Amino acid sequence: MNLTPQRMTTTPKAWIRERKNEFYYKKAKEENYRSRSTYKLVQANNKYSFIKLHDIVVDLGAAPGGWIQAARKMTGKHGFVLGVDLKPIEPFTQEYIRTIVADLTEPNITEQILSFLPRAPDVVISDAAPNVTGVWEVDHACQIDLASNALKIAKRILKPGGNFFVKVFQGDLLNDFTTDIKDNFESVRVVKPQASRAKSSEEYILALGLKTKTNKTEED
Repeated sequence: MNLTPQRMTTTPKAWIRERKNEFYYKKAKEENYRSRSTYKLVQANNKYSFIKLHDIVVDLGAAPGGWIQAARKMTGKHGFVLGVDLKPIEPFTQEYIRTIVADLTEPNITEQILSFLPRAPDVVISDAAPNVTGVWEVDHACQIDLASNALKIAKRILKPGGNFFVKVFQGDLLNDFTTDIKDNFESVRVVKPQASRAKSSEEYILALGLKTKTNKTEED
């Protein structure tokens, strides 16, 4: 799911027209990607190479499937991609892609995810975002809550040394969330892909190298 936050200075209809006319929206349509956000993952991975051939990848908040499409090309047919979302995702034909309908806040979500994987994942990615209200403090808090749930799952299922890539919104709660990530990963950086709208307050945190002591057994 990919609802990019914006400070609403235009009407909803004008925003829709702008979205449909912008470069990456058109590009996604032309190249048969399910969402423009596909290019955000592609651009970030082209620069930092946190997803590699043969990797196992879990995509949290994966609908409609644009990041799955990108990740499957990065991992190849000997990798595996699992998409998780509250909404059903249109199925993929490749046997190395699976999707499940699940709530990221469910107590047994990690067990559900691991039951579909051939082994512990190398990478967890999340482009999940709330339905924005236009009230920035509310939207920011909801986004950090989603990202925090994704982080909890990542810490429990990633293999030691695994990587995490998650969408956040700028705001007062971001520093504490970033500190939590830094406590659990060897390297952390903020990423703003070119495909992310310049006027949007979304950005991504890339965390590399899950520290062994935090993996799976840690109580959150």
